[in-house]
Amino acid sequence: MTGSATYDAYRGRLEAYFDRTAFDAWAKLTSDAPVSRIRATVRAGRDEMRARLLDWLPADLSGKRLLDAGCGTGALAVEAAKRGASVVAVDVSASLVSLARERLPRDLAIDFRAGDMLADDLGDFDHVVAMDSLIHYRTNDIVAALKRLQARTRASILFTVAPRTPLLLAMQAAGKIFPRGDRSPAIIPADPAKLLRTLGATQGWRAGRDAGTSTGFYKSHAVELVRA
Repeated sequence: MTGSATYDAYRGRLEAYFDRTAFDAWAKLTSDAPVSRIRATVRAGRDEMRARLLDWLPADLSGKRLLDAGCGTGALAVEAAKRGASVVAVDVSASLVSLARERLPRDLAIDFRAGDMLADDLGDFDHVVAMDSLIHYRTNDIVAALKRLQARTRASILFTVAPRTPLLLAMQAAGKIFPRGDRSPAIIPADPAKLLRTLGATQGWRAGRDAGTSTGFYKSHAVELVRA
């Protein structure tokens, strides 16, 4: 175990969900295959958020080491690698990581791994991106995870949280994001301002940009932490 008891428990749930319950749904969601209206809003929101996070990274990442923490099927990792980054992309789901390897363009090299995004053996990085990989954790676990990543990051950490909107609070109560049998573990809304206040005590870091994305059933808020 690398995190707190609650962090490890939630990580185990996510692994089981993506590997056993919802692999087909997420493989389809992250492709260009037709999807339902609800999933289309999630796909559009994820595309918008990914583009924003990539925009916050340097255009030229040559010689830089980047961690895609919660890489899923690898879309963000691929774009970072195209900019010259040496990318380590990790996800709790071995099934999604295998699919990411299958989708990897032949002219790119990415170190895809199945496991914990906080594992010390991943090494140090210039940039870390955690898109929608912290949204299932409690605030104290998010703060602890970010502090661990800060200790191994030289330039910036970009992450997203689920904002406290009425829709997300209702989804939290239901413990669902998708209908029928492929429902995900509960999304836990977080307050970005509270997170930043808590992280403000971390020496050598400052808050950078932050912005939200809202497209139907997808609600997410991006935050940038920058080395001071």
